[in-house]
Order: sequence, then C-alpha cells, then structure tokens
Amino acid sequence: MNKRILYILFSLLITTSIADAHLYKEKEYQKHWCSLNNGQTEVILQDNTRIDCLTKDYAIEFDFANKWAESIGQSLYYATCTGKKAGVVLIMENSEKDLKYLKRLKKISEIYNIQVWTIAPKDMPRCSQCNN
Repeated sequence: MNKRILYILFSLLITTSIADAHLYKEKEYQKHWCSLNNGQTEVILQDNTRIDCLTKDYAIEFDFANKWAESIGQSLYYATCTGKKAGVVLIMENSEKDLKYLKRLKKISEIYNIQVWTIAPKDMPRCSQCNN
C-alpha cells in the first residue's frame, strides 16, 4: 500500500513538472525584451523585491500568460515604488490557449492604466547552439 501511494505521488510530480515546462525561462524572455527596449533587468528595491525590467518610463513585470493576475499587482507595486508607469510583458507560448489570459489582462489594464506588451518564442533570437 505504501509503495502504491509513493508511486502515485511520484507520477503526479513528474506530470506536474512536464506540464509546467516552458520553451524558454522567464529570465530569457526578460533579458531579450529588456535589452531591445533599453531597460535594466532585476532592479532591486529597498524591500528586496525585484523589478523584472526598468525602462526610462516603465516598471515592468514579466509573467507567463496563466499568471496574468499576479502580474497586475506586481507591476502596480513597482510603479508606485519608482514613480514610473506600470507595465506587463505577458509571455505567450501557446497563442490560442493564452489569448484568454491576454484578454483578461487587457480588460483590467485599461482600468488601471497598465501598459501591456507580449512576447512569444517566435520573438526570441535563434542561435547555432540553441535547439529552438
């Protein structure tokens, strides 16, 4: 009986890890987009929170599409702390599935004046060492 429970737990862990797999890490999207937009990555605030990308005008949070709601609070907090405008870059790895999250984010962003951009795997640079 104990072996069966361990097997089930292990199977769930493997399935969850595979389901959470992404084509690129969030930091890779962040680094690429931020460099294209003359921003600084991983800016640390006094309370040790980190802004994903700080540009001349925006404090920007990056998140995968399914975490759209979290990105709102973080971007507004970073904007408040820096005096800059709030921004979110939504990572859209599955354009069809992720569209519903983008629509939700845009609806709220209009109310709270949050600038929204998107980035997808097709926007990432290709290199000879990469398998993408």
